[in-house]
Amino acid sequence: MFELAEPAEQAVLVHVNFPQEQSTEDLQELRMLVASAGVAVLGELSCSRQAPDAKLFIGTGKAAELAALVTDTAASVVIFNNELSPSQTRNLERLCQVRVIDRTSLILDIFAQRARTYEGKLQVELAQLQHLASRLIRGFDNERQKGGIGLRGPGETRLETDRRLLRERVKALKARLEKLGRQREQGRRARQRSEQPVISIVGYTNAGKSSLFNRLTRAEVYAADQLFATLDPTLRQISLPQFGEAILADTVGFIRHLPHDLVAAFKSTLQETRDADLQLHVIDAADPRRDENMRQVQLVLTEIDAAEVPQLLVFNKIDQLAQQPRIEYNEQGLPAAVWLSALTGAGLDLLQQALIERLSQQYLHLQLCLPPHYSQLRAQLFALQAVQHEQYLEDGSYQLQLKLAAAQWARLLKQYGQPLENYIVRPPVF
Repeated sequence: MFELAEPAEQAVLVHVNFPQEQSTEDLQELRMLVASAGVAVLGELSCSRQAPDAKLFIGTGKAAELAALVTDTAASVVIFNNELSPSQTRNLERLCQVRVIDRTSLILDIFAQRARTYEGKLQVELAQLQHLASRLIRGFDNERQKGGIGLRGPGETRLETDRRLLRERVKALKARLEKLGRQREQGRRARQRSEQPVISIVGYTNAGKSSLFNRLTRAEVYAADQLFATLDPTLRQISLPQFGEAILADTVGFIRHLPHDLVAAFKSTLQETRDADLQLHVIDAADPRRDENMRQVQLVLTEIDAAEVPQLLVFNKIDQLAQQPRIEYNEQGLPAAVWLSALTGAGLDLLQQALIERLSQQYLHLQLCLPPHYSQLRAQLFALQAVQHEQYLEDGSYQLQLKLAAAQWARLLKQYGQPLENYIVRPPVF
């Protein structure tokens, strides 16, 4: 629902440069987003401003120039590479006489086109509705009281009715997603019980994550040279020589200023990344914005509380740089980065070698002696399948022998703070 761009639509793009780095978006990335949405570009308008205009975002003069460009090209939609307020959108639509959408709405529409699974479609609809909720505004028509069989309550205006129906739909979607989230959690617990490490592939959109996933698993996950080609998560079992089985998870790609509504709606899907034993951060090594893209991925990982998961950098697309495959090691002598090409397969053997070395070092063995009032932590450890042996002491405390992923231990330390370290009987060892 709420499809914003059909394949036959033709657009004028608007890109505004601001001096603040955090407000600047990339015009080339906008072109790629629009191409991914299946929209033809008829014209572009760029300008620079110190700050957005409160009424028209780009100011009166540029807005008039935009309206003339829309008329000359007969475009059906205007797409801004920034986020617009509801009033700015309405004012621009009145001036240009066509629909105006912003970057967030465009990304939501691409997600709506890409969603294939039932859960993915529900997540996208929830994000769209939450975005729409902030854009329901007052007007003459929706301030009037109107009847409607089975819809409106006594004395409701159209705006009040729209808000109520939207709240009810959002509530229903959240209930369905919560149920699906519980089912996904059962699958995660089953994988934890099997003691198979989970490797989550993360990275900026169009970095080659699905191509790498297909190479490692010999699967047929859809991969294309476009933004957000993969939306629904895919999990496959892989076998690593001299190590054993592991679970590989392919997840949705990240992008600059990823809409918060999307992050919230895809919480259960992104949980695979948060609970992984190791992240493969796939990077397009040939992209001139490589370093900035890496920073944006780290920002999203921090937002979903997954920044503490151990990470192995994978610099992909070296075939475009004429570089040789290689492994880079950190100060501890562990693989920190692998340079490869998922397209040609060069360097995949080095990636497997790096995975084996890293996963062999990911699990901690330690012993805790917890007082009785730490029963919540004890329950968490059992839920993580981390307790190998438990002994009750005369003073009512629990002595636990644990084996758990380093990332899980780091999250527990962050949750319980310094006091937890006081109950360590045997320090953590790999």
